[in-house]
Amino acid sequence: MRILLVEDDAVVGALLAELLIGIGHDVCRIATTESEAIAAAAQDSPELMIVDAYLRQGSGIAAMETILRRGPMPHVFMTGNSRFTMPANALVLRKPFGFPDLIAALNSVAGYCAAP
Repeated sequence: MRILLVEDDAVVGALLAELLIGIGHDVCRIATTESEAIAAAAQDSPELMIVDAYLRQGSGIAAMETILRRGPMPHVFMTGNSRFTMPANALVLRKPFGFPDLIAALNSVAGYCAAP
C-alpha cells in the first residue's frame, strides 16, 4: 500500500516509515506540516494516510478536513495528547502504540492483512 505519513517528530516519522517499509508498504513521503500534508496528498496519490493529529506547524486534523473535501481518503490519526477532541468516528492510535495496534488500525481502515 502507498502510505503518506504526516508526523513532525523526525525520529517517530523515520521509525514508523521503517516499520511500514519492513512489512511491504511504500512510504511515499513524510510530511511535517499541515500545508505539506495537503500538497503531498494531491501530488503523491497515497492509498492511506497516517496523520499526527497535532503538528508544530498547523494541524493534522485540519489537513485531513481539507483533503477529504477532494474525496475519500482512508486515514488513521495518531496522538500523544489526550486533552484534545478528535473528529467523530476517527480511528486513533494513541502514542505510544505497538506493532499490533498499527496492524489493527491498518486492517480497520484499508482491509490490510498481516500477522502481528
